[in-house]
Amino acid sequence: MKLASKKDIEAPLSAVWAAIADHEAWERSAMRRGVEVERTDTQTRPGPGMAWVARFSFRGKARKASLTMTEMVEPSLLGFLLISDSIELVSRVELIEMSARRTRIHVATEIKPRSLGARLFLQSLRLARSKVDQKFDARVGQLALELETRARAATGARSAPRH
Repeated sequence: MKLASKKDIEAPLSAVWAAIADHEAWERSAMRRGVEVERTDTQTRPGPGMAWVARFSFRGKARKASLTMTEMVEPSLLGFLLISDSIELVSRVELIEMSARRTRIHVATEIKPRSLGARLFLQSLRLARSKVDQKFDARVGQLALELETRARAATGARSAPRH
C-alpha cells in the first residue's frame, strides 16, 4: 500500500532540515509518547546506516520494530526502512525549497505485509482508502507544523499568523 502527501512549511529549507535531521530530538519525542527507543548503530556522524529499535504498544499488543536510515542527502532527502514481525515500511521524506522562507515537505511511504494478519489488515485499509489517505495527510500536516515550530524556535523567528 502506497501513501503520499505534501505540505508547505513557512520556514527556510536550512531551518527545516536542521529540525528534521535532529535525530536525538525525535528520539526524545517518541519516548514522551511511550515508545522505548534504543540506538543500535555505532556511527558518530548522522547518515545512512543509523539504526534504532523501538518497542511500543499498538492495538493492545507489545510490538517491536527496527528502523534504519537508508538515505540522507543534505539538505533535501531522508529515507527510512522499518521492519517488524508483520510489516515492512519504506519511507522517503523530501524537502523542496519553494522560496527563501517556504519549504515543501513530501512524504511517500510504502507498506508491505510480512504475515497473513498484516495482509488482512492492509486489505481492510485499502477498502477504507479515502479515510486512510485523509488520516495520513493529517499526520503529515502535524509533522509539517511541528517542523515549522522547531525551525522557528531554532532561528528565533516570530510566529506569523496563518491565514
